[in-house]
Amino acid sequence: MSEGGDSSSGSLGRTNCSSPAKKTGDKKKGKTRVSKTSAILWHAHQKDAATVRKLLEEDPSLVNTRDYDNRTPLHVASLHGWIDVANCLIEFGADVNAQDRWKNTPLADAAGAEKPAMVELLKSYGGLSYGQNGSHFEQKPVPPPLPNKCDWEIDPSELDFSNSNIVGKGSFGEILKAYWRGTPVAVKRILPSLSRDRLVIEDFRHEVNLLVKLRHPNIVQFLGAVTERKPLMLITEYLRGGDLHQYLQEKGALSPLTAINFALDIARGMAYLHNEPNVIIHRDLKPRNVLLVNSSTDHLKVGDFGLSKLIKVQHAHDVYKMTGETGSYRYMAPEVFHHQKYDMKVDVFSFAMILYEMLEGEPPLEHYEAYDAAKYFAEGHRPMFRAKGYICELRELTEECWAADVHKRPSFLQILRRLEKIRDRLPSENHWNFLTG
Repeated sequence: MSEGGDSSSGSLGRTNCSSPAKKTGDKKKGKTRVSKTSAILWHAHQKDAATVRKLLEEDPSLVNTRDYDNRTPLHVASLHGWIDVANCLIEFGADVNAQDRWKNTPLADAAGAEKPAMVELLKSYGGLSYGQNGSHFEQKPVPPPLPNKCDWEIDPSELDFSNSNIVGKGSFGEILKAYWRGTPVAVKRILPSLSRDRLVIEDFRHEVNLLVKLRHPNIVQFLGAVTERKPLMLITEYLRGGDLHQYLQEKGALSPLTAINFALDIARGMAYLHNEPNVIIHRDLKPRNVLLVNSSTDHLKVGDFGLSKLIKVQHAHDVYKMTGETGSYRYMAPEVFHHQKYDMKVDVFSFAMILYEMLEGEPPLEHYEAYDAAKYFAEGHRPMFRAKGYICELRELTEECWAADVHKRPSFLQILRRLEKIRDRLPSENHWNFLTG
């Protein structure tokens, strides 16, 4: 999931779509050069020397930035004869002999546009006049700075909430079923009272920045977002089958074959997220965040990459310090509960609890309050296997996935191989009591 390259040689108004819109004042490398490029060219065009100076004081490298025709701000000032702007640019080290798309220097533009004062100024700083014809022959207006609008930015007027209904709620907002261009979608809408909260906005954009890059059959598909207007909204595909929590409440314990097929879909999605070198840790894997594509329940997808619940790491073996008990207690790994350092194996622990719930037909330690269940697990205890019959290999896999020692927990690629072998050994007619563990 790469960031854009050095946009100083890019096109005017062109944006880096790997990250959401950023304010011009944000000085993080690689995030704002495009918007500042647009700004300095625009203000050079507008004869706004004061703003040009301010932009250069913030980022001197903008002095030789380029637009779509490879013109520098000095080309723009020279063409119009703006002496004050040109002096400012030269003071900050502008290349007086930079060549544009037509191989013209600023002096060639000034001469072609009959700006004698500018010609003399450029000559005094060593400016040379060469090029086949001045860019003024193909003059193009310099547009005002454009917002960092990406192809996934959705105009909120395209969202139809006339027949919407709430399908989920959280501390940051609500999830609604709506329609976008005639298609049913799920819309996570940030509460208006939080839409101006700096941390909420940062978390929202972080989530968008991650989701926009995810493409996998077992990951809920991101469709777009509203980042330039309030309320902030995130739009994903709408899955008609509901979530796994609701399904298990209705169906109870699943047959081993169904549980394995469900587990395979979850593991495939998680193996994709945990793929090196860019590892994404879900941190809130639970039945409510696993969605059924349709009522026939033939396909599952991992979803709800909630605000501040995703962390992108650079290497699978990196460990990070938790800032708090992020996630849902009942499915929370002990190291998370203890605020200890953690890695992607926290998701493997949560997966074990989901697998247990699918086979047992009830959440782990259902009779405990969620916090007390997490505390019980953190103390080294685990749920009891109570089902009438159990496949030995599934029980062993579950126990390995919730091991207290994170190094003993398998990766999701290993889990996939184990589940496939177990499935292949199942008889065609499978019943709970055919093999006990």
